[in-house]
Amino acid sequence: MEAGAVSGILNTTLAVVFVWVGYKTAKIVWKYTPYSYPNARIKAMEAKLLTEQRFNELAESRTLQNFVVNLEDTDYKDYLTDVSAYTIEEIERALEKALAGTYELMIKILPKRVSPFFGLMLEEWDVRNIASVVKAKFAGDVAGDYVMEIGPMLPKVRAMAEAKTMEEILVILEGTPYEEPYQRLLLGEISLQEFETELYRMHYGKLLRYALSRKEDERVILEEFVRLKIDKTNILTVLRAKAAGMTAEEIRPLVIPGGSIKLDPLLHVDDLSMALAELDSTKYGKVIRDVREEVERDLSVLERVLERHILERMNELNRFYPLSVAAPLSYILQREREVRKLRAIAKLIEDGVHPERIKELAGDVA
Repeated sequence: MEAGAVSGILNTTLAVVFVWVGYKTAKIVWKYTPYSYPNARIKAMEAKLLTEQRFNELAESRTLQNFVVNLEDTDYKDYLTDVSAYTIEEIERALEKALAGTYELMIKILPKRVSPFFGLMLEEWDVRNIASVVKAKFAGDVAGDYVMEIGPMLPKVRAMAEAKTMEEILVILEGTPYEEPYQRLLLGEISLQEFETELYRMHYGKLLRYALSRKEDERVILEEFVRLKIDKTNILTVLRAKAAGMTAEEIRPLVIPGGSIKLDPLLHVDDLSMALAELDSTKYGKVIRDVREEVERDLSVLERVLERHILERMNELNRFYPLSVAAPLSYILQREREVRKLRAIAKLIEDGVHPERIKELAGDVA
């Protein structure tokens, strides 16, 4: 072979190698660099999450005023500045605003290719608020007592709580995704429980579609997160229904599609105990095995166990994919847990519960 031909082959080979290396480098930069700053910031924020010792100190507050004062050196300080009468309602509103602030921060600092997912997660609070307000209205309760100060539709939710008639709520929901199911509820085509299920079905459907539209690590993590959330909701729905003696036909319309386990075997058993036995043969068997007797007495135990499982799974993914969306998901879950515990402690202080008992009960919240 002539020297010119050899030189040409070598030049072509080198060009291919350089292009391949450049492509790989650009891909790594695109994939990981956008997470460097937000995940470093989240790591610093995680270090400020309240410890068990700090929760115990807060349980010793005795009064709600002391409780607020004891939070002045935390990230909640800015949200508690408007608390003046030191009522449980004021404090709960401040804590809910702090949680909303966490979501808004994630939307602001995360890469644009994933931040809309956190906007969709924030909409879950709209679903909770709308379902709570409508259920309160049907029951004749004061709907405003059930509104949480979080969610993109909060002004509309407040207006719904103030509405004089059920038809007025329909006008408020006009043009939103929730108008159609609410209209069917008013027409008697679906029950109140089916209405709530429909809201969650729409919400999780949006989350899952977004997750499946991502690529590589982001798709893996977001998809697992959404399917875990759907599994949690479905398992609790089915077990509560079994505890209430509902049949498979009655439960099926309340199940949300998109979960990772087959629920049919649970639907066709006779009672809660047999449903738990069926659940034991799924991937959640090892999650609930140690607390099964407690769960048979109190299903709220299962809710906490499943929430803890989702957090642990996100932490595992965070260790496997350190520069990824797993870190902000884990942080959001930890922040939600923290707010739940603070709300519980504040409520128990208001009820005059002894500090030692508050420590025991608040520990059960997480």
